Amino acid sequence: MRINKYIASCGVASRRKAEELILNKKVKVNGKIVEELSLQIDENNDVVEVDGVKISTSENTVYILLNKPEGYITTVKDQFDRPSVIDILSSVSERVYPVGRLDYETSGLLLLTNDGDLTYKLTHPKHEIDKTYVARVKGKLTEEEISNFRQGLYIEDYKTAPAKLRVIKYDNVQDVSMLEIKIHEGKNRQVRKMCKAINHPVLRLKRVALGKINLNDLKIGEYRHLTNEELNYLKNI
Repeated sequence: MRINKYIASCGVASRRKAEELILNKKVKVNGKIVEELSLQIDENNDVVEVDGVKISTSENTVYILLNKPEGYITTVKDQFDRPSVIDILSSVSERVYPVGRLDYETSGLLLLTNDGDLTYKLTHPKHEIDKTYVARVKGKLTEEEISNFRQGLYIEDYKTAPAKLRVIKYDNVQDVSMLEIKIHEGKNRQVRKMCKAINHPVLRLKRVALGKINLNDLKIGEYRHLTNEELNYLKNI
C-alpha cells in the first residue's frame, strides 16, 4: 500500500495532508525517515510513525465532537510541549486525529476521528463546508469594511473566497464588536488575518458550527460522539 494511503487509512490525515507530513520529514517507516512519496509499505509488517507516534489501522471507527478550550494545540506533538486536544479525550481508547485545525488561541468546535476517508472529504476545498465563528474584535466596523470582507480580501499571497459576516452587537463603552463569520476555506489563521486586514484585530475567537453540526450546549472542554444523524449528514455532503 502506498504510504500516503496507509496514513489516511489510519485516520491520521487525508492523503494530501499525509504527503505534506512526508515532505516535512514527519514520517518514519521502520525507524527511517520517508524520503519518497511513492513508497510502498507492508501494512502487516512495517512499523510506521508520524511525529514519533506509531500508527496502525483501527477496526473501530469513532467520531468525536470536542468543544476545544483555548491553550490547546490540534497536533499530536508539539516542540514546546504545549497541551494537545488529544490529552482531553481520556475515555477514548482509539487513536483519533483532528479534522483540520483550530489555532492554539481559538476555542470551539473540533471534530476528531480515525476515519481517513471522511477526514479527506471534510478538508477538501471542493466541498465548501461553512465554518461558523463568533469573533470579538476591536472597534466598530464600517459598511465599506463589511462589504470588503464579504467580497474577499487579499491576504499575503492569496485572495480569500467570498465570506459571510454579520455584526451581532457593538459595545460603545469597550469599543469592541461581536461578529458572526462564515468561511468555507481553511487557510492558516484565516479569520484572524481577515479581521486584521480590515483593521479590526481579533480579541477572542470561537468556532461554533461546521455546516449543520453545532456545539449547542456542549461545555468548553467537553466532548461527545457524533449522533447517527450528524454522521450521515457529514458523509452525504
